[in-house]
Amino acid sequence: MRIGILGTGTVGQIIGAKLVSLGHDVVLGTRDVAKLMEHKETRMGQTQSFAEWHKQNSQVKLGTFAQSASHGEILFNCTAGAGSLEALRMAGEANLKGKILIDIANPLDFSRGMPPSLTVSNTDSLGEQIQRAFPAVKVVKTLNTVNANVMVNPRQVADGDHHIFVCGNDAAAKAQVTDILKNWFGWRHVLDLGDIKAARAIEMYLPLWVGLFMAQGTPLFNIKIVS
Repeated sequence: MRIGILGTGTVGQIIGAKLVSLGHDVVLGTRDVAKLMEHKETRMGQTQSFAEWHKQNSQVKLGTFAQSASHGEILFNCTAGAGSLEALRMAGEANLKGKILIDIANPLDFSRGMPPSLTVSNTDSLGEQIQRAFPAVKVVKTLNTVNANVMVNPRQVADGDHHIFVCGNDAAAKAQVTDILKNWFGWRHVLDLGDIKAARAIEMYLPLWVGLFMAQGTPLFNIKIVS
């Protein structure tokens, strides 16, 4: 399948490499390809530059946001939450229209350092903002509550016996994304929280996630719903 991934940070890299390993045709989208390849510094949480990573993952193609969105039959939003709407506008509404957008982004605000706060919460969410801005896109919020490595390999934690959440307005899109989560990434437990308004709760979990990460010293954890 042709997959477009918006964002070339850690999440985009890990998702892209996983999908290529499964045989999918992946284009990672960025604002400026040449500038990205020239950038030699490492980003937060990374041990190598993007150019160094791409040498090891050359099957992952590169393009602009618009080229990535045009290429993909299904799209992943792996941009930083504060820049997601701008990136999607650059991708172009015509390239997004009618497609499933798996929204992994979190609206984290690091302007005051750690721990981050949220740029939007309580009565709105990034997922809802994206859906309002692009009503012809089938936005499904998921995967944003775990570390990127756990996203594509949930068995790293408790042999996969834990939960991931989905929400969105389109039932068929959620069903397809649930199938992707289970059959591509290996998730055993996928919990549907309802329409896109549930993105508020999913995104507001992130401050707790950051606190748990700082307390434990590892991002390799998740939660399991029991009753």
